[in-house]
Amino acid sequence: MVALARYVWPLAAALFAALSSYSTTAAPPSPATATATATATATATAPAAFQEGAFHTLPLGAIKPAGWLKRQLQIQADGLSGHLDEFWPDLGPNSAWLGGSGEGWERGPYYLDGLVPLAYLLDDPGLKAKAQKWIDWTLQSQRPDGGIGPAKNKDWWPNMLMLKCLMQYQEATNDARVLPLMERYFAYQNSQLAATPLHEWAKYRWAEELLPIRWTYEKTKNPQLLTLAAQLAQQGYNWQQLYANFPFTTPTSTESLGLKGGLSETSLQAHGVNNAMALKMPVLWGMTGGTEADRQSIYQQLRMLDQYHGLPNGMYSGDEHFSGRNPSQGIELCAVVEAQYSYEELLALLGDPSFGDRLEKITFNALPATFDPTMWAHQYDQQPNQVLVSKAKRPWSTNGDDSNVFGLEPWFGCCTANMHQGWPKFTSHLWMASPDGGLVAAAYAPNNVTAPVRGGETITIREDTDYPFRETIRFTVEKAAKQPFALRLRIPAWATKATVTVNGKPAKAPKAGTFYVVEQAWKANDVVELRLPMEVRVPAGFNQSVSVERGPLVYSLKLGESWSKLRDRPTAADDYEVQATTPWNYGLLLGAKPTAAFKVQEKPTTGVVFSPAEAPVELRVSGVRLPQWELAQNSAGPVPASPVTRPAGAQPETLTLIPYGAAKLRVTSFPVVK
Repeated sequence: MVALARYVWPLAAALFAALSSYSTTAAPPSPATATATATATATATAPAAFQEGAFHTLPLGAIKPAGWLKRQLQIQADGLSGHLDEFWPDLGPNSAWLGGSGEGWERGPYYLDGLVPLAYLLDDPGLKAKAQKWIDWTLQSQRPDGGIGPAKNKDWWPNMLMLKCLMQYQEATNDARVLPLMERYFAYQNSQLAATPLHEWAKYRWAEELLPIRWTYEKTKNPQLLTLAAQLAQQGYNWQQLYANFPFTTPTSTESLGLKGGLSETSLQAHGVNNAMALKMPVLWGMTGGTEADRQSIYQQLRMLDQYHGLPNGMYSGDEHFSGRNPSQGIELCAVVEAQYSYEELLALLGDPSFGDRLEKITFNALPATFDPTMWAHQYDQQPNQVLVSKAKRPWSTNGDDSNVFGLEPWFGCCTANMHQGWPKFTSHLWMASPDGGLVAAAYAPNNVTAPVRGGETITIREDTDYPFRETIRFTVEKAAKQPFALRLRIPAWATKATVTVNGKPAKAPKAGTFYVVEQAWKANDVVELRLPMEVRVPAGFNQSVSVERGPLVYSLKLGESWSKLRDRPTAADDYEVQATTPWNYGLLLGAKPTAAFKVQEKPTTGVVFSPAEAPVELRVSGVRLPQWELAQNSAGPVPASPVTRPAGAQPETLTLIPYGAAKLRVTSFPVVK
């Protein structure tokens, strides 16, 4: 039976004083001085208060995938995620996280952070056994002083990752060894931080540890945990100050980041993955010892990222550092999966449905786009306008020539270790619990959820849907409850014509961008049907280009793809280049009413949904070739500024667009032709 502690109807949050509070009142740094001096400072302000989140995430195992989502997780298990440890030395039996003399920093914990939820979501004995050896070594090797992990590791950062793995594992198994280990470790760290402070990656990712601290505190109510949280805040980087006067308003470069001599503070601040993790940092701190200003600063973060680096796939550019809004710039796979996790936690902490919208957009687009259909190969950087995949020089901010190759370990192995958490953690956050004893449909995909509700009764709901490829989501109560409870349905901001029926009877029309509440005594076979009509949208972007959206999916030009091996390996994890076999340089003919220019064709959802050949939806639209739009540095050149004059003699052609996540070569930002 899954652990109940995280999602039982919570009591009112108790207030506990910490030693100090994290100040956001100091004047923000100017762009010229936003360096290491933007470190958080403890001040003697009002006592800090621990606050529970608006919703509670459910423990691993409460949600079981179904339909296309289960098939996607199985593809992942059959691909790199299920086999990587069998041939990649960093995760092999000599890993220091298994007691060997090999790699002992972040790669073992990164891998485990996705392997654990994948194994338990699929209830796969083989994957569970793979995960268990890592878990057991960590649990059995804790040192007498409370330290964990390889003795040669002197960095706090990898331990933060392992604590998140143990948290998930304990919820799935109720292993009684986990909580005592975490309490001893936190006491050890509390005694050591003054002499061994956070540095480099741990300094910028310190809030990742607030998650296991909060998890442990909810179980023990030990006030020393809040003292530890305050210590971390003292030493960790203050992301609120950076975004209050955001210095990175133009693309970065090796020179502007000061990287010629190695890591710099400026480069750590502009690092794409650091910023993905930092999305949840101010809110986590604001609910653990900080202020309302901390909690609200997330919206300033998002405004700055959208304004200066936003891409049409829902992410911001980071290849490896901020690189502007040009859709030929890239974003690292690590940043995608970390942004997913941040939005999952933000939705639980603040209860703002907009984070669910952002989560779905990157999960259904940016995540699958960076894998080949078998999930045996991945890219380090993906591009929204990606018309050639090859080992070649590109205008990355700082990355290398093989960064957009599909393969085992393109450019750097951090993504090879860290990519596994994307689909499993999304699945485990589809539902949440509300403080009034209800359930919250936070994001949509086929699944079954079993969880306690008001009064402690356990209920089961089956969610049948082909969303995001179809408009209808059907919830069927399979196990009833005696007491009434609220069912909250997230209505996306784009769903302006959503409808709800309860047992076939129309209910009050939902409002877009809210949670719609249906509360009643639920009986077996009660059915709630949510319909989210998906109208085509054409938001403007870089150089007044347009991207094409329908529901949570972004659509891209379908290109012919020719895959060729760069490198054969003994396993299926080969490296590939991909060349386009059809033209890519098109502008769209949209007419006076752009949304009416598209015709929708639905196809079966029974195949590999994120592949060009089996994409479940296609859009048809007219366009013309633009000969002046050419390759530049082995990528699509900057999108010509719209509106573009139609070339003389250019004949309209019917273009086929498919979901961004299915297209491995693509054009996503289009010029508009007069």
